Amino acid sequence: MNIAEQIISFLFNLKFDHPLPHDIKVMHPFKDPEVKDVCIQFYNKFYDDKQPRKLIIGINPGRFGGGITGIPFTDPVRLQNDCGIENNWSKKQELSSVFIYDMINAFGGVDAFYKQLYITAISPLGFTLHNKNLNYYDDKELQEDIKPFIISSMEKQLSFGIQTNRAYCLGEGKNFKYLQSLNREMKWFKEIVPLAHPRFIMQYRLKKKDEYIKHYLFQLQH
Repeated sequence: MNIAEQIISFLFNLKFDHPLPHDIKVMHPFKDPEVKDVCIQFYNKFYDDKQPRKLIIGINPGRFGGGITGIPFTDPVRLQNDCGIENNWSKKQELSSVFIYDMINAFGGVDAFYKQLYITAISPLGFTLHNKNLNYYDDKELQEDIKPFIISSMEKQLSFGIQTNRAYCLGEGKNFKYLQSLNREMKWFKEIVPLAHPRFIMQYRLKKKDEYIKHYLFQLQH
C-alpha cells in the first residue's frame, strides 16, 4: 500500500473505547461521511506514493480545524483555497490553520510541503469538556487513561515508513515534555525538535509571526 492508503485505513479504523473521566467527550470526525470524502481526496492528492515523510506532532484536534475537516491544522478555508478541495462547511478560519498554511506557502506550497512532511498529533482524536476544546494534558486522569491509545496510534503511523531520525513537536511546553517522556520509554525517535505552537504564536506573538515562520522553515528543512 502507498502512504495515502495506509493513512486513510488508519484514520477510518480508529477506535476509542477507553472510559473517559468527568464529563469529557471524544471528538471522532472520521465517522462523518463528508470528513471521510475529504480525507480520501486530501491524502490521495498529497500522499499517493511511498516516499518516507518526517513527522510533525501536534496536541490533539480542535473543534474548528482538524475536528471539522479531519485534516490536521486545516480549516475549511485552507482546505478549499490552498489544498484545492471543495467542501460544504462554513468558511470560518482557525488561527492555527492560518499560521500553518502561511508557513506551508513560505515552504514552497502544499505539494512541496506534504511531499516531505506528515502532520499528526499525540492523540489523533480530540476531546471536549462542556463543549469546549480540551487538550489531553489538561486533565491528568485523561492523559493517563488514553496512554495505550496514544502509543498504539503512534506506532501504527510509524509503520507508514516515517523517518525516525528527527521528529517535530508543536508546543514547547506540556506537549513536548509529554512526548519526550513517551519517547524515552518507547524509543521512537532519535531527536525531537520543539516548535512554538501555532495558536500561541497567533495569540501572543503575532507581530513576530514572520520570524517564527523562518524558524519553522530552518528546522523543517534540516
